[in-house]
Amino acid sequence: MILILDFGSQYTQLIARRIRELNVYCEIHPYNKVDVTNSSVRGVILSGSPCSVRDAGHPEPHLENIKGKVPVLGICYGAQYLASKFGGEVLPSKHREYGRANLEYIDVSSALLEGITPGSQVWMSHGDTIVSLPEKYRIIGSTRDVKVGAYHIEGEPTYGIQFHPEVYHSTQGLELLKNFVVSICGCKQDWTPASFVESTVAALQDQLGKDKVVLGLSGGVDSSVAAILLHKAIGKNLHCIFVDNGLLRKNEFEKVLESYKHMGLNVTGVNAKHIFLNDLKGVTDPETKRKSIGKNFIEVFDQEAHKIQDVKWLAQGTIYPDVIESVSVNGPSATIKSHHNVGGLPERMKLKVVEPLKLLFKDEVRRVGRALQIDDIILNRHPFPGPGLAIRILGDITPEKVALLQEVDSIYIQGLKDHNLYHGVWQAGAILLPVQSVGVMGDERTYENVVALRAVSSTDGMTADWSHLPYEFLAEISNKIINNVRGVNRVVYDISSKPPATIEWE
Repeated sequence: MILILDFGSQYTQLIARRIRELNVYCEIHPYNKVDVTNSSVRGVILSGSPCSVRDAGHPEPHLENIKGKVPVLGICYGAQYLASKFGGEVLPSKHREYGRANLEYIDVSSALLEGITPGSQVWMSHGDTIVSLPEKYRIIGSTRDVKVGAYHIEGEPTYGIQFHPEVYHSTQGLELLKNFVVSICGCKQDWTPASFVESTVAALQDQLGKDKVVLGLSGGVDSSVAAILLHKAIGKNLHCIFVDNGLLRKNEFEKVLESYKHMGLNVTGVNAKHIFLNDLKGVTDPETKRKSIGKNFIEVFDQEAHKIQDVKWLAQGTIYPDVIESVSVNGPSATIKSHHNVGGLPERMKLKVVEPLKLLFKDEVRRVGRALQIDDIILNRHPFPGPGLAIRILGDITPEKVALLQEVDSIYIQGLKDHNLYHGVWQAGAILLPVQSVGVMGDERTYENVVALRAVSSTDGMTADWSHLPYEFLAEISNKIINNVRGVNRVVYDISSKPPATIEWE
């Protein structure tokens, strides 16, 4: 595997995703928690950072057991650190170097730059630059403005580059990373979805034996793939619970239960609508909504789980970005919304935790799902918020408002599917606004509700742009909603990107 040391760069996860695209396994670790005693570590990558090597207290990894012993690639901050630490000089750039550049000089004999063509476009993103190199550091790549664009330390497999090969704007970046992890580090490209399934099922069988496991299903991708992996490993000893909180999409509880039964899963459906909706009466604050829903989910789930005798494990659909977040350079993020945090369950239930997806990114979860032959209807579903429609109804929540929004949402989502637009959108949904507007229907004046439609394109949900849906489609859907959903007389479309807006309204 490849070990990536995280110095806090916004691109660190992208490095890992690119290496995984090469079917090479890698892990991200904080720079100050380095362990290369694992014999499977074939190389180390030092990531970029928002810090400068000139700052007091800048991140400094311990490289005693790394540099010169295994191949090392420093990217941006990593390259500057390797230069500065061993006798070179790093100064503020005369011109801040952000954006596209081209490699005008390339040492074609370098193993790192093999196959990279002169003029190849790369992406710069740094305010400092290397102005002089230590002894035995040899320049192997330059741009017009950056003489030390890439270097190699003679006599050891250590390299530094001042650009970011992991971003799409570096057109041959994936080739460069392949040169490092395959040619220089000697990694085999055999980490595939099929191999992950095989090794994970075997590991789960060893870990769980004949123990019983309980898992909360949501109908989403992560919990579904986790369930099928566990089912392959332990069969009927997996007990799944799917809770209807009354805030799901129209008919979703019944549809999801039916699809799970076709997969052979042992699933209990729990209709707990009245509990959730009663507790939400009169609640308008978004965070209070989330906490109410989270509390009730834990209580309902715990009650159902206790009906199963001798359960030893709680399975969760945790994925790798969640794990990275919890051990990030700066510690766990304080901005995680409370509805993502159901960490109280294992302690309350006195169960051990098993997380079969904790090494996968979201796109890898889908690929593993395909290897498991899970239906595309589940694998390609848009993300849906944990609190459901509660945070798409601005203001207080009533059963009538939920029913109204379910109808609107159903028309909108089905319309996206009918017009072949659904799979081109990352996430879509309708929002019921606490606003009424004047309208005219027939000869009557109306004063009814406004709904907003939201659709965004994204790769990971961290940033998102509003989807440019065709005007004709929006006109048709608006007309269909107003004509078919009593209580709505105006439809608007949200054209805000993230940032500064968020995908959801609450």
